[in-house]
Amino acid sequence: METTMESLDAIMAAYEDRNLSPTETLIMKAIWDAGTDISVPELMTIMKERYDKDYKRTTIGTFLLRLSEKGFVKSYRLGKLSYIRVVKSEAAYREKLAVEQTDFWFEGKASNFLSALCNSKGITNDDAEKIQEILDGLE
Repeated sequence: METTMESLDAIMAAYEDRNLSPTETLIMKAIWDAGTDISVPELMTIMKERYDKDYKRTTIGTFLLRLSEKGFVKSYRLGKLSYIRVVKSEAAYREKLAVEQTDFWFEGKASNFLSALCNSKGITNDDAEKIQEILDGLE
């Protein structure tokens, strides 16, 4: 069976578009929160201090490889240290998740999603004002 470049590109795009596992999510949150490239030792420290996860270097390396294959990060070496650079932004991933969840749970209707959010979490007056500003900006 012959595989075309187009089908390979489609396969890779689908693979890269997969959601993150819970551990990958924690690692990406730590990387995104850093706001800049982060070394592997720094990442290991953050994982231990913030999330009480004492991962070995090899475990972190495995997760970073998966994140790289999914198109979230790129790694590079500088001297003796490996660094991680964000490729896919946190905002882009959050938006993707919001759309997926809205489509799956709320019949694709943002109003149903917002209603569930407001009913389950309750909203402050400040939240309500910000939501109104967003809605007013759509006109």
